[in-house]
Amino acid sequence: METYDLVVVGGGSALSVLTMGLNLGLKCALVEPDKFGGTCLNRGCIPSKILVYPADLIREAQHAKKVGISVKIEQVDWDLIAKRMWNKINLNEGIEKGLSRRKHLTVYRGYGEFTGNYEMTVNDKDGNNLGNFKGDKFVIATGARSFIPPIKGLEEVGYIESESFFGEKFPEKPWESLIIIGGGVIAAEFAHIFSAYGSDVTIVEMLPRLVSTEEPEISEFLEKNMKKHLNILVNNRAVKVHKEDGLKVLTAKNLQTGEEQEVKGQEILVATGRRSNADNLKLENTGVAIDEKGWIITNEFLETSKKNIWCVGDANGRYQFRHKANYELKILKKNLFSGEKHLVDYSSVPWAIFTYPQIGHVGITEAEAIEKGYEIYVGIHHFSEIAKGYAMGFEENADDDGFVKLIADKSHKILGAHVIGPFAAILVQQFVYLMNAGFTCVESEENLDLRIIPKHVRACPEGGTFSPIDNSMIIHPSANELTAWAIGVLKPLKTKKE
Repeated sequence: METYDLVVVGGGSALSVLTMGLNLGLKCALVEPDKFGGTCLNRGCIPSKILVYPADLIREAQHAKKVGISVKIEQVDWDLIAKRMWNKINLNEGIEKGLSRRKHLTVYRGYGEFTGNYEMTVNDKDGNNLGNFKGDKFVIATGARSFIPPIKGLEEVGYIESESFFGEKFPEKPWESLIIIGGGVIAAEFAHIFSAYGSDVTIVEMLPRLVSTEEPEISEFLEKNMKKHLNILVNNRAVKVHKEDGLKVLTAKNLQTGEEQEVKGQEILVATGRRSNADNLKLENTGVAIDEKGWIITNEFLETSKKNIWCVGDANGRYQFRHKANYELKILKKNLFSGEKHLVDYSSVPWAIFTYPQIGHVGITEAEAIEKGYEIYVGIHHFSEIAKGYAMGFEENADDDGFVKLIADKSHKILGAHVIGPFAAILVQQFVYLMNAGFTCVESEENLDLRIIPKHVRACPEGGTFSPIDNSMIIHPSANELTAWAIGVLKPLKTKKE
């Protein structure tokens, strides 16, 4: 049986660790049944943003009336938009060609299953065996897939999810009407895209609010603004689906009143969360532990419960974003190839939701800070309160007047920053840098390994605080004033739970 120095299971973000292994002269294997490049390139963040940006322009054109400019959208060229999107997705072909030329690499284009300790078999979609082998080290990066809830009639009527949308079910033109089941990140972004392109969109979400990972004020603000362009049913559970007069009809049950109503659409998009692909690996044969939801359990060094098997990316269930996977891989490459151990740190994982208005997020929410026992200060600052915001057409008390919500503790440490409105992804990033800054100011001592000391233990007095912003000059007038001046309105908040 063939034995490899390094086996990478999953051809997405983990290709970087495979490349390093090959560059070091290791004998490597790669297992991937689908397109190379992973979720982000083929059916996630990259193609979706190519669809988002034109939708943003449409909404910006509509907003322009507030500053005295009338813009008429004459045409949405769906064919051009789709062509640009597929051009990007098709970069996976170049990745495959590049890998085919690498020495010391065997690529298995199928589904891997563990058959024993550090042993794997690979089969194609028809069950034909493509090979059996052993590995000294394994990196699992198998990602996740859409979770499909058990809704009566859904399978019979048919639906799409992110995988099939960026595949065989990609529409020839925007649907006239679209039902979206779910109210999280994917649901909100698709609702923005297709409502801007002219589709009659309805969101059906069983939770009390959209994007429940965000601050309640941000969820409320998003829902209020999205309702200008689409229908939103929160506190509603999708209970059954049937066809009628060529349309798909979803019955939604209000979880507060028990009342039911029907929603009709040309298509149904299911965006109710993600589930692990680890169930296909037969991990029980090699001793890798999973949690109650099927995610692979990793420690602070990205190690699984089985020695010499690591897991990164969506497969470990921790913050399913490509930038988080990229960060993990930086740590993993050090742990795999340097002979040293480095800690992974998730305390300041940022993300953005590319709806309209846009959302940026880093750190914890107000409720989480209170739950953790912090004595906190909270500041909210609106776009209308800065010159640039007013210039952009945002006025006090207007329903589109976005804001930043900043949460800090009594030592000025930044706990969380949350932005909704223009440039949210950019504006929140400055807090990400601050939350990761100043963590090397500790005197070296003999036998002291800084790599394994949590960063809050080795911080400078100003490390992770807002002091550098507070002591800086801020370009005026610019959108940077929105977040910088939030520091000036921080107020203490009662944190004792009643």
